[in-house]
Amino acid sequence: MIIVRKNLKINGLWILIAVAFYAILTALQGVGVINLFIEQIIVQIGINIILAVGLNLIIGFSGQFSLGHAGFMAIGAYSGAIVTIKNPTYAGFFEAILLGIVISGLVALVVGVPTLRLKGDYLAIATLGVSEIIRIIIINMKSITNGPAGMFGIPAFTNWQTVFVFLVVTTLVTVNYIHSGPGRATLAVREDEIAAEAMGVNTTKYKVIAFVIGAMTASVAGVLYATFIQTVTPKDFTFMKSIDILIIVVFGGIGSITGTFIAAIVLGFLNMFLQDFGDLRMIIYSLALIIVMIFKPGGLLGTKEFSIKKLFERKTKAKGGVQ
Repeated sequence: MIIVRKNLKINGLWILIAVAFYAILTALQGVGVINLFIEQIIVQIGINIILAVGLNLIIGFSGQFSLGHAGFMAIGAYSGAIVTIKNPTYAGFFEAILLGIVISGLVALVVGVPTLRLKGDYLAIATLGVSEIIRIIIINMKSITNGPAGMFGIPAFTNWQTVFVFLVVTTLVTVNYIHSGPGRATLAVREDEIAAEAMGVNTTKYKVIAFVIGAMTASVAGVLYATFIQTVTPKDFTFMKSIDILIIVVFGGIGSITGTFIAAIVLGFLNMFLQDFGDLRMIIYSLALIIVMIFKPGGLLGTKEFSIKKLFERKTKAKGGVQ
């Protein structure tokens, strides 16, 4: 009970912090600091954070190298497009979120059980293959997805406020999983799979759970992407999209949720400031990444986290020392 109450208190504090940030952004929008262009950047950063947090759960906390995130994002994007075009209401939007979560979760479960027995490069190739299979299926389902041409005229339900709410929800779900009993078992698998299995941990089970959660959050990001951009095509979800998400995870620090947030924000605004450089933009962007990785090979934060729980423990110890 004490642990549950402590987690509730910590979650409550994080929600209060999120509300404070929401109020600050609302105030900035009210005085005109956040214009349409800045809002677009904020939305893209938020969607990238949702994607990268889910991928970091798979790579950084369960120790599985996946390149299939773009495929699960595609499932969410096309679920969002198909459902909201037929039902252009907020009820349709939430139906799309739910449908994307269910489909991506089932696909991740079916795919994860056999493929997550692989390791390293073999697993990366297998998950990349799964992503490409999803994309090819979407291309060939012409009567439903409009094939290679993609889908247009998707109703706009997403703004920075929507992305912010789903960002908070998906991050809290992921972080609470990491600090739960199954989450600790997942971390044990990451540290030493053989030792964990020897201690009776069902390693495949916990790897699959992390994979499914990551796939579901990617699907949520896909729905938000489709209902913000208002158009989706199969070429939006190629191998390079998975690499873009992977770059955020590695740049921030594999195994650091805080690092993922910082990396997505830094890279998002860096990309914005480089818009005026035209063809040189990607060269400068790549050089910046290379320089950072040379001096910080473990990413910006490595495995470090900003933890309210640790702050509480320090305060408790300090009070105990005074007494």
